[in-house]
Amino acid sequence: MDLDELSFDNIGTFPWTVKAVIISLLCVAVIGLAFWFDTRAQLKVLKKEQKKERTHRQKFEKKSHQASNLEEYKKQLIEIKKSFGELLRRLPEETEVPGLLEDISKVGTASGLHFLLFKPLAEKKKEFYVTLPIKIEVVGTYHQFGVFVSQVAALPRIVTLGDFKITPYNAKKGSGTKKGNKASGTSGERLLMSITAKTYRYVE
Repeated sequence: MDLDELSFDNIGTFPWTVKAVIISLLCVAVIGLAFWFDTRAQLKVLKKEQKKERTHRQKFEKKSHQASNLEEYKKQLIEIKKSFGELLRRLPEETEVPGLLEDISKVGTASGLHFLLFKPLAEKKKEFYVTLPIKIEVVGTYHQFGVFVSQVAALPRIVTLGDFKITPYNAKKGSGTKKGNKASGTSGERLLMSITAKTYRYVE
């Protein structure tokens, strides 16, 4: 049978070779249409679910690791609470702040410094504590400044020092001591140090 003699009206008479080709083409067409309209969307869903699975697996592994170290975390938490409590005890209560300011003043005087300014500034409230800045200006030598800073750091209460500024002391700014005069009992040029001390108060 020639190809021009084939008619779909009488497909049953086609040779088996032609039938096999037609069936193969129909199968390919059905598979292609099924992939395009159904399987392709399912593959997208599968890819999305696989990504979710990886995310959940990572979370599970992380939580599994945490669970296996739970006892160690509990011990660390106890140590953190203990350390935090010790730090809180170093923060002055409201009634103790004046005494702490007096301690700072005594440390400066004992270091041989002459105070030009000792002014507590407005408190600054944070999340669970209050910062009390203190503007300080003192006259002395480098050595006396070093002694003062080290002794303030050794106080039992937390006091931080910052905003250092050291300049030659000018009599016009202070008590009349001229630039170049020697500090009492200490050799060296007299200098003016401006500094901000900060102490902290815990707030419930």
